[in-house]
Amino acid sequence: MKTDATQLPDFAERLVEQAPDAIVFADTAGTIHVWNAAAERIFGFTGREALGANLNIIIPERLREAHWRGFERALGERTTKYAGQALPTRSTRSDGTPIYVELSFSIVLDEKGDVLGALAHARDITERFEKERLDRKRLQELEKALDRKI
Repeated sequence: MKTDATQLPDFAERLVEQAPDAIVFADTAGTIHVWNAAAERIFGFTGREALGANLNIIIPERLREAHWRGFERALGERTTKYAGQALPTRSTRSDGTPIYVELSFSIVLDEKGDVLGALAHARDITERFEKERLDRKRLQELEKALDRKI
């Protein structure tokens, strides 16, 4: 679908807001500037709560040091080593509930090639992750039982 340039900002805003996955953009300091409806649904923070807040609101405390090391490295390299990949990781909802999300990342550059920040798309995979974990545990139990019978 083509649109003329005068419609693009509204069109782009609708794409972000109505995307099925969370779209989160944070500047180089980790301050959130884009937080769509799916981000509200997945993470539990309203746009009002998230916009202007630090990414730490959705990063579990024990993972923050590693997150910020990777964030700084990606900004410095102007790319992420996870480009084109979806990375499963743990996150935190507004009520403190741990969840699992699948994230894809990109570093956003301006027209001169300077880093503006990081963009992430997130999908809640908690149910699938927990089912797969239970399946793996059950498989291990069955293998142990089989080993005992042999």
